[in-house]
Amino acid sequence: MPREVKDGDGVTWSCIQAFSGLGESREKEEAAKVDGRRDRYHVVCTPSGGAKSVRVELPGDWETGLSDEALLKAIHSRQARDA
Repeated sequence: MPREVKDGDGVTWSCIQAFSGLGESREKEEAAKVDGRRDRYHVVCTPSGGAKSVRVELPGDWETGLSDEALLKAIHSRQARDA
């Protein structure tokens, strides 16, 4: 299930773990893991308004254990690196 956060510019970001469309849960969990990192996962965040999506690496509990501020910081840091 996607998680949505809104930044200070009024952009709503919808984030979902990469490969979430794969069948079985164990398979998609393994596919989304960051290589060589035990509890890090690829997450794709798509903004409202047509800006470019970003892919961030987040801890396994990102959906419930990561604050909105930390999620937005990861998104904006990735945007800056991709620019």
